[in-house]
Amino acid sequence: MTTVPEADVLRDALGLLKDREQVAERLLDSSAKHSFDPDKELDWDAPFEEGKWFWPPELVSLYDTPLWRKMGEEQRIALSQHEAAALASLGIWFEIILMQLLVRHIYDKAATSAHVRYALTEIEDECRHSKMFARLIARGGTPHYPVSRAHMNLGRLFKTISTTPGSFTATLLGEEVLDWMQRLTFPDERVQTLVRGVTRIHVVEEARHVRYAREELRRQMLTAPRWSQEFTRVTSGEFARVFSVAFVNPEVYTNVGLDKREAMAQVKASGHRRDVMQNGARKLTDFLDEIGVLRGAGRRLWRSSGLLA
Repeated sequence: MTTVPEADVLRDALGLLKDREQVAERLLDSSAKHSFDPDKELDWDAPFEEGKWFWPPELVSLYDTPLWRKMGEEQRIALSQHEAAALASLGIWFEIILMQLLVRHIYDKAATSAHVRYALTEIEDECRHSKMFARLIARGGTPHYPVSRAHMNLGRLFKTISTTPGSFTATLLGEEVLDWMQRLTFPDERVQTLVRGVTRIHVVEEARHVRYAREELRRQMLTAPRWSQEFTRVTSGEFARVFSVAFVNPEVYTNVGLDKREAMAQVKASGHRRDVMQNGARKLTDFLDEIGVLRGAGRRLWRSSGLLA
């Protein structure tokens, strides 16, 4: 039996990669045609519509639990508003991390390359998104929901020790699950017009970010040293665990008059919620499995996060 040399396998795999500069040029062209200024695109002064949701009910954490069935419609809608604010808060936290990781990624790369110019363009997008999410929270009159201090400190640690492939894996984790939810939100006429507008802008612009991150991560998992690949598998699995917990902020339950311990217990036991999170992550986990991220201890951590079936 003939064994193909590892160098030949790597060369063949690299040959299947799309040219980094060509991908960036296409993304720059798309950015020039399809970028938005939320301050001008959205009507921030329009009143909220009576009886409309702030997040599709099926995506609210307590949906189809015993507690949900006891709640009245007004309380359910209030919970959807607070959860939308909590997700916007999570988005701000994550995008600030992402911007720092992108700056680190391009620090020693050719500033005139399309790859770097697109990274700077993406940072511009993320600045607008963070401001847009903050304005949505303020407009709704709900609290800002920061992640826990433990998760805040873990974020600081991750930003310090993350490798390039680890950074892009975390980028995709933060973008793709929320993107799946937002793709269900912006066409849903049961949802407030302002929320639908915010999610539409985010979906259109995040599609470019996902393409950029996927192409670069695929390249990195072929070219990075073996220790870096293995480190990426473990750190991404741990970040998946942190992210899945941070996706629900317990304070939202207190602020709509529910017992947060009971609510969290029911969310944890909810088969519907587990399906929502796994469906939201499925495209990502399929991709990560394909390129070799979901192996060994990393795969076990992803399973324990609840995002991988």
